Amino acid sequence: MEARVCVVVGVGPGLGEALARTFSTEGYRVALLSRREQKLAALASELDGVGVACDATDPASIRAALAEVRRRLGPVHTLLWNVGSAVWGDLDTVDEDGMELAWRTNALGLFAAAKAAVADMRAAGEGAIIVTGATASRRGKPLTTAFAAGKAAQRSLCQSLARQLWPEGVHVALMIIDAGVGPRGGDDPGKLDPDHAARTA
Repeated sequence: MEARVCVVVGVGPGLGEALARTFSTEGYRVALLSRREQKLAALASELDGVGVACDATDPASIRAALAEVRRRLGPVHTLLWNVGSAVWGDLDTVDEDGMELAWRTNALGLFAAAKAAVADMRAAGEGAIIVTGATASRRGKPLTTAFAAGKAAQRSLCQSLARQLWPEGVHVALMIIDAGVGPRGGDDPGKLDPDHAARTA
């Protein structure tokens, strides 16, 4: 049987890398998507995967990246959306561009990626869309005006996708992370171990 393909959108030295390593260990072919393809090369080579440049706020870039993954590895079985906007501030300090960036990163990008990947999952009769969420999606604070709004939109989108797609064998899950995520191998007790979170996925 051919190995399943897992796409990790948003790969950095913390949770993104941990997710990629975890799914690779489980036998998946892993595609790593990030704005800068160069920084993906070493990890992609180590995991026998591929690195693809992708702007997670741009639906056209997302569609092109997933088409490239499909061409190089095959149909997508699992989509991991691990992209963050990091737009902090209150009503007085966040501008319209910041609010739009939070929405594009957390909701529009996920919508475009799910739309581009779900045809493969439907054809296979199974698949998964797993999203890194945040407590801010349920509880806004003054300095999370844009971030919380984007994450709340993301949470609602996940609920809609889950209810639509589960009869077709596609599992949609939102992992709400209630802490800052540290780097792999870090020893900060105030930060979540990314490998632990990745195993949850």
